[in-house]
Amino acid sequence: MEKNTLTLANNETVAYIETDKNNKETLLLIHGNMSSGVHYEPIIKELADRYHILAPDMRGFGDSTYNEPIESLADLAQDLILFMESQGIDSFHVAGWSTGGGIALKMAALVPDRVKKLILIESCSPKGYPIFKKDENMQPILGELYQTKEEMAKDPIQVLPPAQAMAENDKEFMRQVWSSLIYNVQEPPAADYDRYLEETLKQRNLVDIDWALMTFNMTHSHNGLVPGDGSIDAVRADVLAFWGEKDLVIPEVMFTQLKEALPNAKTHIFANAGHSPITDVTEELAEIMDAFLRE
Repeated sequence: MEKNTLTLANNETVAYIETDKNNKETLLLIHGNMSSGVHYEPIIKELADRYHILAPDMRGFGDSTYNEPIESLADLAQDLILFMESQGIDSFHVAGWSTGGGIALKMAALVPDRVKKLILIESCSPKGYPIFKKDENMQPILGELYQTKEEMAKDPIQVLPPAQAMAENDKEFMRQVWSSLIYNVQEPPAADYDRYLEETLKQRNLVDIDWALMTFNMTHSHNGLVPGDGSIDAVRADVLAFWGEKDLVIPEVMFTQLKEALPNAKTHIFANAGHSPITDVTEELAEIMDAFLRE
């Protein structure tokens, strides 16, 4: 799918996929960490005849610029608000995958009058995503969080190796990561998989994103690193949240935290999907999304 580009008021240029503008309802798709708008292609193909879809590469991902480093997921949410304003779209639906779920939540809190319905796909918790220190056996020391971005950047398992792979354009290392953690249920067709990996390797902000995830907290309680800002209360959109029982990235406890923070949200659990229901159960995911948006 070809990408368009649009320069925002903050001088960042966003690359994005767009489908038929003549469709009445607009659906904004927010990708996750180590990905881009291209990773949504299976869902875009399923829904393109029913929705005006916008799937941007966020700042520092894919073919978008990274002129100004981000400090928080709220920075990316503000980018997307500017992006939709530049498109002249006042109200729209939003779907966020993984890290994109946190950004979608923050966006829905910042502009609650514009986000009509919100879909969270294997979303990070509203309390963020912790990265724990590692012991001598490279196992996480539960409860011991990194206290600075600089310290976290040296994490020998979750941060430093993928950051180096991106810097060195190491597709085979990244393939191992995706096959073991994200495509652990079903891998995409070979040509698509290669294209997705190429998009992953374009990322320039992994450390900044990981730290933004650790310091993300929309709840009313402390997450071990930062207090919550309570902004979850500003989310007014109807919410549908998905989780796959075979997800190796988002543990069930995070899905539980999401449900506790959004007690009125509808939920759906996939028995045969991991972190990427976009590829594991494409048609089923698209059907449930469509039904929710049409309610």
